[in-house]
Amino acid sequence: MSRPGLNVRLLIGLVCLLVLPLVSGAKNPSEYAKLLADLKAGNTNIDYARLRMSYVDSPERKKAKDTTAEEKAMSQALQSKDFAGALKDAESVLDQQYVNMDAHFVAFVAERELGDAAKADFHRTVFRGLIDSIRNSGDGKSPEKAWVVISVHEEYVVLRALGLRPSGQSLVGQNGHMYDVMKAKDEDGNEETFYFNTDIPMKDEKF
Repeated sequence: MSRPGLNVRLLIGLVCLLVLPLVSGAKNPSEYAKLLADLKAGNTNIDYARLRMSYVDSPERKKAKDTTAEEKAMSQALQSKDFAGALKDAESVLDQQYVNMDAHFVAFVAERELGDAAKADFHRTVFRGLIDSIRNSGDGKSPEKAWVVISVHEEYVVLRALGLRPSGQSLVGQNGHMYDVMKAKDEDGNEETFYFNTDIPMKDEKF
């Protein structure tokens, strides 16, 4: 005769074996979360391109709240030299979207003006890392070597970082890809043309 107690224990054990992988898998952090944790821990030598790309399809992005109001407020506060207010709004943006380059720039300036050199240097380093991760994706001078962005806003941040002012824009398709063709002028009025691969933002207009 079989022992009922033993059968129950076997059944419970089997259920645990089936359920445990699902539970542990649900707790596994995303690639974005792992990179972000590493960065926040002080490792500024992370792969910033992977940080940006992994954010696109991450659970963190899907749960992120809209920060349009905070982005506008942090810029206005910075212009009016309300550095404490600018930092507060920038941190609110970064809580939802740590790959937001504008927020890192505002945080850098605000921390510098508030006297925290270490935090200012950290945000400046992250800002440069994010900018360079875009510029290292190509030279921006042709569709074949277009700069790859995850949002249209990144295009304007890159141009601004290069000291250029947008003077024209057009969207073109070529070989199954979409590109923003951006014309921009420097301080002397010299105009250049740059290509941005917009496959990612075109697939997700929410971004």
